[in-house]
Amino acid sequence: MSELPVLTLPALLETTVRQHVNRPAVAFVGEEPVSYKDFLTKTKAVTAMLEKLEVQPGDRVALLSANMPHWGIAYFAIVSMGAVVVPLLPDFSGEEIKNVLRHSRALALFVSQGLESKIASSNIHSLKYKIAIEDFSLLEGESEVVFDEDAIPEKEYTVAEDDMAAIIYTSGTTGKSKGVMLTHKNITFNVVQGSTIRKITDKDRFLSVLPLSHTYENTIGFILPLSHGACIYYLKKAPSPSVLLPALQEVKPTFMLTVPLIIEKIFRAKILPAFMDKKIMKKLYGKPFFRKKLNRIAGKKLLKTFGGELKFFGIGGAKINEQVEKFLLEAKFPYAVGYGLTETAPLLAAFDTKEARLQAAGKVLDGVEVKIHNPDKTTGEGEVWARGPNVMKGYYKEPELTAQVLTKDGWFRTGDLGIFDKEGYLHIRGRSKNVIIGPGGENIYPEEIESVINNFKHVVESLVIEQKGKLVALVHFDKDEIERKFNEIKEGVSEYVENFYNELSVDLKEYINSRVSRFSKIQRIIPQKEEFIKTATKKIKRFLYNEKTAEDGKRV
Repeated sequence: MSELPVLTLPALLETTVRQHVNRPAVAFVGEEPVSYKDFLTKTKAVTAMLEKLEVQPGDRVALLSANMPHWGIAYFAIVSMGAVVVPLLPDFSGEEIKNVLRHSRALALFVSQGLESKIASSNIHSLKYKIAIEDFSLLEGESEVVFDEDAIPEKEYTVAEDDMAAIIYTSGTTGKSKGVMLTHKNITFNVVQGSTIRKITDKDRFLSVLPLSHTYENTIGFILPLSHGACIYYLKKAPSPSVLLPALQEVKPTFMLTVPLIIEKIFRAKILPAFMDKKIMKKLYGKPFFRKKLNRIAGKKLLKTFGGELKFFGIGGAKINEQVEKFLLEAKFPYAVGYGLTETAPLLAAFDTKEARLQAAGKVLDGVEVKIHNPDKTTGEGEVWARGPNVMKGYYKEPELTAQVLTKDGWFRTGDLGIFDKEGYLHIRGRSKNVIIGPGGENIYPEEIESVINNFKHVVESLVIEQKGKLVALVHFDKDEIERKFNEIKEGVSEYVENFYNELSVDLKEYINSRVSRFSKIQRIIPQKEEFIKTATKKIKRFLYNEKTAEDGKRV
């Protein structure tokens, strides 16, 4: 990485191919990997095809695809010719996709077979070509161009560090998607600095389970390992247990990136019940000495589940539950945490597996400035501001929105509330937009109350909101688990379950209010029968629930 002549994506690719020419680069699980040499050859062939379709530097080319080796090839083909890639999240609705294509004025679109139906009836004036990402054949467009795997571009393209590389449309927790403009330098600098967290070699294996169109997976789970000659494996189907577990045993990954929800589900569904089913075990688990011993045993078993060779389990995208993180620490599971945003390409702070601190977001990356703006004189808390080579150019076609978050001297207002501890670790309290002001002017952080709620039995996830001046908890209980408790009853199961929901809600309310401050006490519990709607990194889209009163469930 130190040999990069300039901080651009084409320079990064050329450098890594030169160093790891015959090493495996990308593959589907169970299939022969594409070598770094072949990755570059295919990238040039796709660039040559785009050139024949008269794609010019600066033109926007969209990518709508599930994770696969060809995703990365198309990505580098676009940015290597100075065009701008527009990755689209596969779980965007058809209407969201059309809006992004219109807003970005995308000229061409790479699309995978399973997602083609989402844009089948689209009528987008700027979009001239649709290309099948599986074999790079032309699906739509007035052209006779055919993909030639031996073709090379006729022109030589010069890409500058400050040229725009990507427009990432966020599907955030606060509403309307915004197009984040990231330069080559934004992304490549983040890769270089991210490399300092943990050494990666060409013997490492990554298993990718998060969408490549999200900046977290794109920068840290794709470009970063490629820059060190590692091999990245992709699943052909969604990462359900029946697909993921065999893949883990086959690939035996050394690195994985996930979001908190994944490990939290494993802990609550598999690990915690093993300690709670028997009275004697539950009693032992309640004592710190025995809990640590039991967690260590469970950690070894968990490591085997992940293939046995895992040395870095990265968790990002949201704050991890404290109880789950305490388990990972005591289990000596090789987890690490990072903090960042799409607007910062994404990483701002992180820690390695041996530097873990409970509920910390990490230490700030070298070359990046992070400060707490206008900190509270008593607590030291304030909004997290960041400045550095990884901060975006702005929001595409949104100068007013850009001015709201970027100061004239280059500071990016993250919207997160945080504090630094004495060791220099950054701790995130929550989103400033989510803070609820109590009747006495107190700051109430809903994320902290939710962390308490999510540790309660049968709770999958929760959301704390304010309704008519009162704190209300929307709670999604594990319906399948509860129904299993009544599987001996052949009639009237739904009535029993409904009564159990109500009893649980009463117990939960008492549980919460005995563990939070007096101004954070919950007034009502509203059970949610369906999962909350989430972003790509599995954060609940709060704005949807702040705008309306939940209809399902009895208020307690």
